[in-house]
Amino acid sequence: MNHTSPLTYQLVRSGRRKTLAIEISPDKGVIVRAPVWVPLSEIDKFVSDRREWIMRCMQKIENRKAEVMEKARNAPPRLTMPEIRELADQAMKLIPDRVEYYAKQIGVSYRNITIRNQRSRWGSCSSKGTLNFNCLLMLTPPEVIDSGIV
Repeated sequence: MNHTSPLTYQLVRSGRRKTLAIEISPDKGVIVRAPVWVPLSEIDKFVSDRREWIMRCMQKIENRKAEVMEKARNAPPRLTMPEIRELADQAMKLIPDRVEYYAKQIGVSYRNITIRNQRSRWGSCSSKGTLNFNCLLMLTPPEVIDSGIV
């Protein structure tokens, strides 16, 4: 028989509730919701019978927290506004020449070019022929910039 220590949980009783339920919260831990009429011994047994499931869920939460922390540690530092402006200036010097070069190669035309600091796109083109590029392209290798332009 496996003897393990009882799980610690927060008990929330309700007069309107008809069933027992377990909630596992990253912030609050294990919360057991129970009707007011259910004896504590029955609640303890309910939790004990679901111990393995609770432990798996808690482990998943811990793994997710560790993943988030690892991503935060490995995330590149945020750019300052002067750094973003500098990238935009670099892009305005480089990208129009590359666009002109590739437009001639491919045989297409465009109206104008804008450089922005976009969240989710490297570039786009409107139906009116406006080409939009992300200034963060300047942080990528030249072949990536050219790929975005093409």
